[in-house]
Amino acid sequence: MLLTIDVGNTHTVLGLFDGEEIVEHWRISTEARRTADELAVLLQGLMGMHPLLGDDLSDNIEGIAICSTVPSVLHELREVTRRYYGDIPAVLVEPGVKTGVPILMDNPKEVGADRIINALAAVELYGGPCVVVDFGTATTFDAVSARGEYVGGVIAPGIEISVDALGMRGAQLRKIEIARPRSVIGKNTVEAMQSGIVYGFAGQVDGIVHRMASELADDPEDVTVLATGGLAPMVLGESAVIDEHEPWLTLIGLRLVYERNVDRG
Repeated sequence: MLLTIDVGNTHTVLGLFDGEEIVEHWRISTEARRTADELAVLLQGLMGMHPLLGDDLSDNIEGIAICSTVPSVLHELREVTRRYYGDIPAVLVEPGVKTGVPILMDNPKEVGADRIINALAAVELYGGPCVVVDFGTATTFDAVSARGEYVGGVIAPGIEISVDALGMRGAQLRKIEIARPRSVIGKNTVEAMQSGIVYGFAGQVDGIVHRMASELADDPEDVTVLATGGLAPMVLGESAVIDEHEPWLTLIGLRLVYERNVDRG
């Protein structure tokens, strides 16, 4: 089996693949101060809960694929793979790793590894042109051409960031649960804030994707729009442009990168 680890700014998502099928997944908070030893204990604890795995991760995992937007965590995970699982092939997505995705940016090194991985998985699953909307710490929009090239994107404040900022900067406002309100017109302050978040972000997605699709293809209807990320379900039912929901898009991309970089022969 293949262990995939996607380290985001807020959460870390882990997935366990048996062939092309994801058979287990976990979501934990990203803590930049965790050491390699702490991460190893955490991984061992999560793996130990799965009925298909034994007490020793190295007896059951055939490979590990990792991408991270947090450099300090990537450094510690590198140490985990070296110190605890040195016999298991590991691919860490960084410069020099083969993804098969041409990056048509002014400075390709600026593009987060997770965004390239998402582009790879999107093309593999649905072909291009496409737009990937990832609802994470930031809401990112990534454009992929019909030839599978990463051509650019948009970065906007994420849903949780916006909720936190509204609660901190509004004198009579507070942090709220991110949930769909009873109606667009809120009957109390909490519902009014929830409405602004849910329907405001849905409108943002529709507006940005419409403009991106017009630049990406002669016929915007040819562009497939995918949603991923932990908070995607909050917007799915309200956005008019999202075609597909792939919650494990980044993990699928990590599986594909692993296959491109590890010689199984």
